[in-house]
Amino acid sequence: MNKLHAYWKRVVNVLEPTGDWIALLPIRLLMAYEFGSAGLKKFNASETLWGDVPNWFANSLENFPFPISLFPASFNWFMVTWVEILGGFALALGLFTRFWAVSLVVVTWVAILGVHWPDDYSSLAELWKGYAVSNNGFGNYRIPLLFIAMLIPLIFMGAGKLSLDHILAKRFR
Repeated sequence: MNKLHAYWKRVVNVLEPTGDWIALLPIRLLMAYEFGSAGLKKFNASETLWGDVPNWFANSLENFPFPISLFPASFNWFMVTWVEILGGFALALGLFTRFWAVSLVVVTWVAILGVHWPDDYSSLAELWKGYAVSNNGFGNYRIPLLFIAMLIPLIFMGAGKLSLDHILAKRFR
């Protein structure tokens, strides 16, 4: 038992400092890809930066929470597009990670309420049916909710040591 404990302690002593460098990197890169590509799709769907908003976005504006619902759909489209593009780029670099993670949680929460949440449900069991990838009349908030769950460690822990945030923190201490 003592040999196993000593071996495990050596393994942990190697993993923990390595984890400070790379544990959050896969989450950052995955979220950077997902949000960056979503932002680029929105950007490419518009003829200009303030171009025509696709109907699915304008039609769901009334579902958006206050105060988002007060702004024109074209303004919301512009803001979401650029938060996703810039946030994705910043997450990939690990630059201002906490700010961008919070911003992307807000964007994702608004998307859940405006687009992915079921229009109507009468019980928790019916609401739970919306925890799905495809919308069969019950919503489809599974993937955005998983995105929020992946952004939470970035909010509380930052980007990790393999990031521009870490370099800037060391430089300006």
